[in-house]
Amino acid sequence: MGVAGKTVLITGATSGIGYAIARRFIEAGCQVVVHGLENDAAAREIMSTLSAQAVIAPHYEHADLADKAQSQDLANRVIERFGPIDILVNNAGIQRVAAIEEFPPDEWERVIAISLDSAFHTIRAAIPAMKANRWGRIINIASAHGLRASPYKSAYVATKHAVVGLTKTVALEAAEYGVTANAICPGYVWTPLVATQVADQARVHKMSESDVIRKVMLAPQPTRQFVQPEEIAELALYLSSDIARSITGAAISIDGGWTAK
Repeated sequence: MGVAGKTVLITGATSGIGYAIARRFIEAGCQVVVHGLENDAAAREIMSTLSAQAVIAPHYEHADLADKAQSQDLANRVIERFGPIDILVNNAGIQRVAAIEEFPPDEWERVIAISLDSAFHTIRAAIPAMKANRWGRIINIASAHGLRASPYKSAYVATKHAVVGLTKTVALEAAEYGVTANAICPGYVWTPLVATQVADQARVHKMSESDVIRKVMLAPQPTRQFVQPEEIAELALYLSSDIARSITGAAISIDGGWTAK
């Protein structure tokens, strides 16, 4: 794939999709910077696990991306320590569910700050060196909700649509510099957080967990199967390779057929 030795920053990388991506790039021999919100003890445990098979020891960076100053500073700290960011994966995001008239404005702003504004700040910091080096990869983890809408998810849907638009704009601006920008748009992904939600919904709806999965959570996905984080990680690694240099400005669905309908 030709990515060994590249410096990779992955936001929201201590669990779920981000963790799988971090692990895959570590396996590929990259200098991986793992971003998260964990305290020191939790971060040490996560990094110890990730480091077990690493050729190059990964590094942890703490930042609250809801805070503008910390969000702006994250990529700059990475650049100061490791030099130019070669591959940037913007994965951090949160979800809040409420009717639009009941959606708290502060929660709206928090979703936007973490899921959209942070991507702008990291891209803005990383792209000058990518252009100067005439090589770079920007991968934004969007969602099927970047291409479709669902009720009660106004902030999340608006943000993910915006992430797709940001990706396309960056792709056009960087196209002649050997820099690509793409959005990966997953459907429902099996993560520890989703597993907890399944159990909670089963209790609330008085349904079996299998019925919750098929009739509630996976109803939009024709395969009736969760996407696995490792599938997204493999796609991210492929998009970072030289053979994928002509793929840019794309919103790539990995959603079990959700957006085919």
